[in-house]
Amino acid sequence: MRVPLSWLVEAVPALAGRPATEVVDLLERIGVEVDEIVSTGPADVAGLVVGEVLSFEVLEGFKKPIRWAQLRVSTKDSDDAVRGIVCGAQNFAAQDRVVVALPGSMLPGGFAITARKTYGKTSDGMICSARELGLGDDHTGIMVLPPETEIGADAVELLGLHDDVLVTEPTPDRGYQLSVRGLGRELAAVLDEDFADPGDIELPAGAEPAFSVRIEDPLGCDRFSYRVLRGFDPAAPSPLWMRARLSKAGVRPISLAVDVTNYVMLQTGQPMHAYDLDKLASPIVVRRAAAGESMVTLDDVKRDFLGDEDLLITDAERIQGLAGVMGGAYSEISAATTDVLLEAAHFDSVTISRAIRRHALLSEAGRRFERGVDPAMGPVAIALASELLTTYGGAHAEGGIGSVGSPTPLPAVEIDPAGVSRLVGVDYDTATVARRLSQVGCAVAESAGLLTVTPPTWRADLIELADLAEEVARIDGYDRIEPVLPAAPAGRGLTRRQRRRRAVSRSLAYGGYVEVPSFPFQSAEVLDGLRVPADDERRRLVRMANPLSADQSYLRSSLLPGLLATVVRNVGRGLGDVSAYECGLTFTEPVGGRQPAPVLPGARRPTAQELAAQDAALPIQREHVAVAAAGAVEPAGWWGKGREFSWTDVMDAVRVIASAAEVDITVSAAEQSPWHPGRCAAISVDGQVVGYAGELHPAVCEALELPRRTVAAELDLTSILDAGEPDPSAPKVSGYPPATQDVALTVPSTAPAAEVEAALRDGAGELLEDVRLFDVYVGEQLGEGRKSLAYKLRFRAPDRTLTVEEATAARQAAVAEASRRCGAVLRG
Repeated sequence: MRVPLSWLVEAVPALAGRPATEVVDLLERIGVEVDEIVSTGPADVAGLVVGEVLSFEVLEGFKKPIRWAQLRVSTKDSDDAVRGIVCGAQNFAAQDRVVVALPGSMLPGGFAITARKTYGKTSDGMICSARELGLGDDHTGIMVLPPETEIGADAVELLGLHDDVLVTEPTPDRGYQLSVRGLGRELAAVLDEDFADPGDIELPAGAEPAFSVRIEDPLGCDRFSYRVLRGFDPAAPSPLWMRARLSKAGVRPISLAVDVTNYVMLQTGQPMHAYDLDKLASPIVVRRAAAGESMVTLDDVKRDFLGDEDLLITDAERIQGLAGVMGGAYSEISAATTDVLLEAAHFDSVTISRAIRRHALLSEAGRRFERGVDPAMGPVAIALASELLTTYGGAHAEGGIGSVGSPTPLPAVEIDPAGVSRLVGVDYDTATVARRLSQVGCAVAESAGLLTVTPPTWRADLIELADLAEEVARIDGYDRIEPVLPAAPAGRGLTRRQRRRRAVSRSLAYGGYVEVPSFPFQSAEVLDGLRVPADDERRRLVRMANPLSADQSYLRSSLLPGLLATVVRNVGRGLGDVSAYECGLTFTEPVGGRQPAPVLPGARRPTAQELAAQDAALPIQREHVAVAAAGAVEPAGWWGKGREFSWTDVMDAVRVIASAAEVDITVSAAEQSPWHPGRCAAISVDGQVVGYAGELHPAVCEALELPRRTVAAELDLTSILDAGEPDPSAPKVSGYPPATQDVALTVPSTAPAAEVEAALRDGAGELLEDVRLFDVYVGEQLGEGRKSLAYKLRFRAPDRTLTVEEATAARQAAVAEASRRCGAVLRG
């Protein structure tokens, strides 16, 4: 928000004379970020005075009408009191008061004024328009001042051309900071000075307007205030001070009715809308949209509504506006409008925020409604706007202010002032706590050493002791909190689980994979590209209540969508050889759904039951690790052809993960999306499948625009880290020599080598120390559908040297078990 410092001084007189930098320090002290200070007008502007048009002569013979005007620029009796100036504008007359830039003056933008000869006359200065003064875009004619303006007065001071504008960025949950009223109250509180509340007025009395209003959706709109004004002069100009103030605030002056609603919105934080009453058909109805409805908004864009997701303002004949965001083009104020209906409503912030994102339509009204608007400010804003339109537009009010609906009052909070001191770490007395809370708008009553605090209508975020303590600390000054370095307890280092978790990540990095963390958001459609079945647990997506993007409104149930998108992005940018990995959380909904999370207290430690209820409200969260690779693992060059990534490389990555996590894995053939059915392996730990690895399905590669034969793996790291011995002991090392024997087996070609190895281990018994596959052979002499696997078996006993007979017996037992389980036959 752009806030002229002169406007803030009206609300907080104690700011008068303070430099803008000091005001910025005060705002940032209370948590209001100021992006920049903008000074309006050039620093050396001078020579702008108020002049009176004495007479003018129309110069003939030119392509456009030109006037040679005589202007009095000083009341003194001197030679230069009257100046002759050439002007092309036609909207002034004799006795009009105008702004004159004399030779030597400087206009905004560094435009220097000099005397020059033009159209056969010497123009001794310039008569200025609003745009030339930086007060708006109107360049159709010069600016005519009120007739009582003093001749020769300093126009720079009169127009407020020298002012500092603070560009502030409010915190998302403090919508009141988007107003002069809200910022002024904060500054007055931190200065401990008086605050001139522009909203502290007496509402006008009178009968409700003879116009019906009905709210059909009280959740979306809990209050609708309105008033009828008649006899409005649509040609009446906005006062100069209002146009100047709006321009400084970054709002383009348009017309009196529009300028007044914008001015009151900036002043109070309450968005307003002015309707042409003759174009409204009673009653006004606030309701949800029906499927297929549409309208043209003020920006001349047709908006299609999505059923009950949009909140509308309608009358008996048509849609008049998208509530809280933008009005319709049909009933806007025009040059023929004489009767006006003013509206100031209070809308649900969530409803408005979603509408803004759904229609990509961010307005000044929407910015305020989505952050929260004071529900009590509607009638006040109507009264302020009515007075301005009456004063400057000749309108008269028909009766009083109508109001439909009643916002739910905020509950009072009973606090112990000592609790504030404990939370903040500063010893506040009861009077200080009460005073500071009163300064932010709370009603405070003391009884028996306790304070009953009723939050103001614009502070729905104050619901418990912690919120109120933060306000006391913020206004009283964070600098009063003395930094105390807590004593660091003696640590025991990383747990074994933490060490294994880090070892997994480091091992993959050492293996040539690049870690690429991604946002934990995804769309539901990305699972279609991965060919995930409808009944797969990855389809139980967790929908976010307020997503950053409409096309990524779910928490991820798998790491692969983000990881594969990284591969696609790198390949698209010319990096064809990619190997990446990610460790992160995945989220799925429980089968039976979840209960809403309870709000935990801030003044005490939650009970075990409350913490359990919080945990039960969470989705299922599992830590996963995933790798993906495409292109060449060994680049081609003068040394050779190179080698592309294959399923063997991703299986090596899986074994690296298992080794780093200190677990044993079992590999078996499997079918699982998004992998190729014939090139997919299931990875198991202690008999439980913890993930899959292999080559991606060609259809998946095509759908996601991945390179052909991209390989990937995804493992449940939580299950892997939970497996194994919690407290491993050092291995026992035998001092006796090993006995090594080789065995060559023929097995069916479909038998996984890992299953044959497992059978050998189980059959050999405790004497077997290690099994290593050193040869795989396929040939005609083995027969169709057979392959040969050769293993080196190493035997060792902890207490003796093994005999040949013992090693041979163990080898034969291993072969027998492999024959029984895998159909293995010992080769001759």
